[in-house]
Amino acid sequence: MDQISKPLAKQKLIYVLVSGLIGTAAFAQSEPSFEITATGSQEATQSILTPTKILQGDELLNKLGTTLGATLANELGVSATGYGAGSSRPVIRGLEGARVQILQNGLSVGDVSNISQDHAVGNNMQNTHQVEILRGAAALLYGSGSSGGLVNVVNDRILTNLPDRATGAVNTSYETVNNGRAGAVEVDGAFGSVAVHVDTAINNANDYRIPGYANQGGPNQEWSINPGEPQSVPYSGKLPNSFSNQNNLGVGVSYIGQNGYTGVSVERLNNNYGIPTPEGGSINQSQNRYDLQHQTRDPFAGFSSFKFSAANSNYNHTEFNNTGEAASLWKNISNEARFELAHNPIAGWKGTFGAQVSAASLNATEVGSGSYAIVPPTKTNSNALFWIEEGKWNSLQGNLGLRYNNVAQKPNLGTDLDLGQQTTTGVTPDITLQNRTFNLMSYSAGGLWNFMQGHGAGVAYTVSQRAPSAQELYSYGAHESTATFDIGNPNLNKETSHNLELNIQKTSGLMRAKASVYANKFNNYIYGYYTGAAINNGGEEGDGFSVVTAQQAAATIKGVEGELTYNWQQHGVGGRVFGDASQGTFDAGGNLPLQPAPRLGAELAHQRNGWLTNATYIYSYQQNRLASWEIGPAPSYNLLNAGISYTEKIKDVNWTVYMNLKNLLNEQIRYATTPMAVRLFAPQPGRSLMVGLRGTF
Repeated sequence: MDQISKPLAKQKLIYVLVSGLIGTAAFAQSEPSFEITATGSQEATQSILTPTKILQGDELLNKLGTTLGATLANELGVSATGYGAGSSRPVIRGLEGARVQILQNGLSVGDVSNISQDHAVGNNMQNTHQVEILRGAAALLYGSGSSGGLVNVVNDRILTNLPDRATGAVNTSYETVNNGRAGAVEVDGAFGSVAVHVDTAINNANDYRIPGYANQGGPNQEWSINPGEPQSVPYSGKLPNSFSNQNNLGVGVSYIGQNGYTGVSVERLNNNYGIPTPEGGSINQSQNRYDLQHQTRDPFAGFSSFKFSAANSNYNHTEFNNTGEAASLWKNISNEARFELAHNPIAGWKGTFGAQVSAASLNATEVGSGSYAIVPPTKTNSNALFWIEEGKWNSLQGNLGLRYNNVAQKPNLGTDLDLGQQTTTGVTPDITLQNRTFNLMSYSAGGLWNFMQGHGAGVAYTVSQRAPSAQELYSYGAHESTATFDIGNPNLNKETSHNLELNIQKTSGLMRAKASVYANKFNNYIYGYYTGAAINNGGEEGDGFSVVTAQQAAATIKGVEGELTYNWQQHGVGGRVFGDASQGTFDAGGNLPLQPAPRLGAELAHQRNGWLTNATYIYSYQQNRLASWEIGPAPSYNLLNAGISYTEKIKDVNWTVYMNLKNLLNEQIRYATTPMAVRLFAPQPGRSLMVGLRGTF
C-alpha cells in the first residue's frame, strides 16, 4: 500500500494545482475500480467494494461552492440541504446530520453542523484539494454510525513530501447574483528537510437574487409551519438574510525524512451568514483548529506503515435574532487522536487495524431572558478499535471490516433547564438528566466478481450502529434558526442500520458504466417529530415555535443509482448521463422526513488547445412523498449550468480565465431535504454569472 504512496504524494500537489486549475470543465476524475485515497496525506489505500467518489482537479474546481453541501449537491446519490448561502451539508442516499460524518484530513471537523441544518460545516472550501465520499468498510476506518456515508475534506496543509521548488496558486472571482467577491492564495516551499504551507481565503457575498417570490406558491400564499401563526413573505428580488461572509488562514509545517514525515498545522476560520427564515436572523461562527500528523513507512518487519494523527478544535457560534440581538450561544471543544498500522499481505490478505479516541464538550445556552441551557453542558467520550481486510483470488475479491465503539454521554447533572416552558408546550417530556453509555459494534463484508476483463459485479452488507447525540438526548429549549422548540429524549436507544447493496460496473474502454441498488433497514431510527403543539409564552423569545421531540421507530430506505460515461476525462468530447432515486418510509407506515427527490441528469464537456467548455443539466422530480407533518409538495425543477475557460502559460505561470453560468433557466429551486422553515420561504439563488482568474506556478 504505502510503497506506491510516496511517488503518488510527490506529484499530487502539482497535479491538483496545475492540472486542476487549467480550466472549469466538468470532466470527472477517472477512478480505478473501487479505489479511494487515504485521508489527510493523499496516499493510496486499499480498494473496497462499495462505491466511492473522489472529487479533485478540474471537476472539483468546476463544482466548487462556498459550502460543502453546494459542492457535492449534484453528485451521484448525493443531494444537499439549503439554508441560504451560508450553510449546506451533503445528504447521502436520503441520510444527513449525524449519519453523514464530516472529516477534515481524516479527523472530525469538530463543529456542530450534525446537530441542525442551520449550523455551517466548519471548513473552508476555497483551498480544498480533494473531497472523498466513503461508504462501507472504508467508512468503518474513521467512525461508526455513518450509515449514509462519510465525507473527508483534504487540504494538504501538512505536506508529506518536499516540494522541488516554491509552488502555489492564486484565484479571484466575482459573481453577479449576490455581488460575491472571492479570493484565495496558497504557497508551498521547502527549507532543507522542512516543508511549509500557507493558505488564506476570503469570500464575501451579499443577499442573493431569487426568481419570482420567496414564498412557495407566490406572494398571496400563506404558510403556517407554526400552529396558529400564518406566515407570509412576499419578498421578490433579493432574499433577506441570505448573505455570507467567510475568511480563513492556515499554516502547516512538516519535517520530511526518508521513511516518513511529522507535521503540524493551525487554522483560524470565521464565518458570518444569514438565516433566511420568516423570523430572520444570522449566525456568527468561529473556529480554531490544531492538527498533528505522523507517518513512518516500513516501521518494523511485517508492517508497511504506521500513522498517527491528532486534532484539537475550539468551535463556537452565536445565533442572532432579526433585531441583531444575541439569542443563543453554542460551544464545542473537541480532541481526537488515532493510529493506524497497515500490515503486509498474509495469505493473500492485506489490511489495516488501529484505535481512535475522542472527547468533546458541547454547551448551548439561551442568552436572552432567563439565560437557560438549550443543551446542558455534555461531555461525549468515544473509544474505538477498528480493523479492515481485503483479499484477492484470481477473478474474486473480498473484504471485511469491523469496528467497536464505546460512547459515553455525560451531561452536567446539576444543570437547570427552563421548566417554566413545560406547561406551554403541550408536551410533558421526561427531561431527567442521566449519564448514558453505548457499546456499538459495526461491521461490513463484501465481494466482487470480475466476470470478464473490465466488468465486475459486487455485493456488500454493512451493519452500522450509532449512539444518540447529546442534542437528541438532552435538548430542551427554543432554537431560533429553525423556529422550533426542541425536546430531547434521554431514554433513546442506539440506532442500527442494516444496508445491503448490489452493484455492477464497467471500468474499461471509451464507454464506462456503474449502477447500484440498495436497501437500508433501521432499528430505532432517531428523528425529530413535529407534535402539532407550539410555544405560547406571551410574545417572549420562541413564542409560536413548533414543538419537536426526539423519537425512534423502525424505518427503511431503498434506492437505485447509476451513470453511463463516454470518453470521460479525455481530450475531445466527453459525456455523462446519470440518475438516482431513494425513498425512506417508517415500517409502521408513512414517509421519513427530509427525503431527496428523484433526479436525472446529463453532462457534456469538450477540451482542446487550452479551451475547456462544459454544460450540465439536472431534472429533479417533484417530491410529494413527505412526512405527515411536512407541507408540500417540494416542487420539481430544471437546473442548467455551463462553463468555459481558456488557459495560457506565460513564463512560469499557468493563467486561466474562466466564466461559469449557474441556473441559466432562472428556476425556483427548493430542496426537499431542507426543513420547512426555509424551503417554503427561501428558494436557492437565481440566474448567475461568475467570472474569474486563476494562476498557478
